Amino acid sequence: MPSSLPATATASATLDLPHLLRWLQDDGVLDAAQAATIRTHAGLLPAPPIHPLCHVADCRLCSALAPHALLTLDALCAWLAQRAALPYLRIDPLHIDFSQVADVMTAGYAARFNILPVDSTPERIVIATAQPYALAWQAELGTVAPRKLSLVIANPLHIADAIAQFFSLASAVKVARQASTQDLALRHNMEQLVELGRNKASLDANDQHVVRIVDWLWQYAFEQRASDIHLEPKRDAGLVRLRIDGMLHQAYQVPPVVLLAMTARIKLLGRMDVVEKRRPQDGRIKTRNAQGQEIELRLSTLPTAFGEKLVMRIFDPEIAIKSLADLGFPPADAQRWQQLTARTHGIVLVTGPTGSGKTTTLYSTLKALASSAVNVCTVEDPIEMVEPAFNQMQVQAELSFADGVRALMRQDPDIIMVGEIRDLATAEMAIQAALTGHLVLSTLHTNDAPSAVMRLLELGLPAYLLEASLIGVLAQRLLRCLCADCKQPDAAPGAAQWHSLADGQLPLPASVYRPVGCAACRHSGYRGRAGIYELLGVTEAFGQLIKSGADLHALRRQSILDGMTPLRIAGAHRIRDGSTSIEEVLKLTAALH
Repeated sequence: MPSSLPATATASATLDLPHLLRWLQDDGVLDAAQAATIRTHAGLLPAPPIHPLCHVADCRLCSALAPHALLTLDALCAWLAQRAALPYLRIDPLHIDFSQVADVMTAGYAARFNILPVDSTPERIVIATAQPYALAWQAELGTVAPRKLSLVIANPLHIADAIAQFFSLASAVKVARQASTQDLALRHNMEQLVELGRNKASLDANDQHVVRIVDWLWQYAFEQRASDIHLEPKRDAGLVRLRIDGMLHQAYQVPPVVLLAMTARIKLLGRMDVVEKRRPQDGRIKTRNAQGQEIELRLSTLPTAFGEKLVMRIFDPEIAIKSLADLGFPPADAQRWQQLTARTHGIVLVTGPTGSGKTTTLYSTLKALASSAVNVCTVEDPIEMVEPAFNQMQVQAELSFADGVRALMRQDPDIIMVGEIRDLATAEMAIQAALTGHLVLSTLHTNDAPSAVMRLLELGLPAYLLEASLIGVLAQRLLRCLCADCKQPDAAPGAAQWHSLADGQLPLPASVYRPVGCAACRHSGYRGRAGIYELLGVTEAFGQLIKSGADLHALRRQSILDGMTPLRIAGAHRIRDGSTSIEEVLKLTAALH
């Protein structure tokens, strides 16, 4: 045992509340009055007993040491780890191979001692515990698994939750794998892999073990704020990856036959053709998260060399009721956007790359505009979120965007939302709808707002029609926000670097913040995302430039004179208020000149 431990500690000594409070007082973390409060609180609690750290955390006291931070359970675990001279680990399921957990010990053994294997190699096993002095289990485990044992301290509640989840999941994967009699040689034949679903001996999509794995995956993705779930078949394993805050994280590896069964289960629930694996398919599932809120999943499959790849995009229906302030609109831009979308006719475009939040902005705007007195119709490919306040149409092989808009024109619409303007026919129908007294909202894939004008002209729209119908363009990006738990002040940027960001429109800040990384943000330094926007309103001067065939630089200069804040300057505002980093803004926005 580490030399820093008390002499009274033995391999069978369970950490109790009296010892814990004495040590906290010795280290100055608690004063005598706080310790007395905790003793009183613990005496009022009925059985069963809980970990003494939980008693302290439940009282929600602040440390007696500066800066007097709240004594959360994680903070107390980190203190205990330092006192016991052991590493502290915040358990992150993304970084633990749950199949290795079940290979080291049984669920009953882990629950008995509240310990969890978090890493396993042929040379050593790393065990997470919240009882660094109760180590009677070490000798027994060393006999069963003769490898070097290393200890880390972890949150006792996280250990208990992980035991309940990981062992159950590992057991389900193991049983599901054993249940399959599929010829594994097929996995190495790329030409036969697309036919795996026709093998009647493969796993049943309704097998209870497969059902449990899929249900757990969804709930875990919801808890982790994932926007997408990727199931990717590879030659020797099936990969499960989650997109969190715009970045993909590898979550797990499962046997290929289990991934095949998971894909079949999800396709079955999405009313897709389970047998067909040679062409892409789309589907949709509605489910609930742990809090009972409805969640929509949009499914997309793709045949690949080693099987069928499945991507699930997660949509929270509450997105549609977010206000412009919640989406990150500055007050001035929010007011201008509301004025544009309150018009009775004209075209309003939202531009940006895939994953920049265009759909969220459009749905939130349409939801605010929809009422019993307004007929809101959409034509989408695919329908992103089902919204009862809208009349939504799905584009299909025999029904293009242009055909959909043409059909909607006979449905007495007030507002039409076109999922995307991809071709001249769709653009012409949108123009016609706008010129005949309808408000049309749509999206384009361009780098900034002025480029949307050039894109429509390149499609073949006459400049005079565009000038007569276009009333505004909104370009946007989603910036990762710095983690509030670990961001740290950084030196002020150089004058030249700041000029490239703010173009002299914002004063040089005294300091900015930089990402550091902690357990809360998975050591990325970022947690959550926020939008930045540039809003171009078509003024008379801007319209004259469109008709005269002005180039992109002239359009950009005029839009700034008309009040547009470029994306990079919007990002500079986020840097100044400490929301994001310079690197993030430089990565996602184009240079001003």
